[in-house]
Amino acid sequence: MTLNPVLLTLWAVLSACFVGLLIYRSQLTRYEDEKLYLSEGEAQQQETHRSIVRHIHRLQPIVRVIGGAASLVTLCAVGIYVWNAWQTIQ
Repeated sequence: MTLNPVLLTLWAVLSACFVGLLIYRSQLTRYEDEKLYLSEGEAQQQETHRSIVRHIHRLQPIVRVIGGAASLVTLCAVGIYVWNAWQTIQ
């Protein structure tokens, strides 16, 4: 059994998770922009904004780890492909 099907399946899963996390993060910040709250009446909006920012900061390390893992598996798959092609040429 070769390693290619397993590696490609792992790559597909990691890439799908990474893209899903990026889409989720972009949906969280879709209508958020930098705001300056001047009155106490906007305290609820300010708390909502802080909650979203906290959630994004907790999500950031997960995005980095899965993105790095997807990149590493991509490099491994390309490396194996190049190595096999090189062996075929010679």
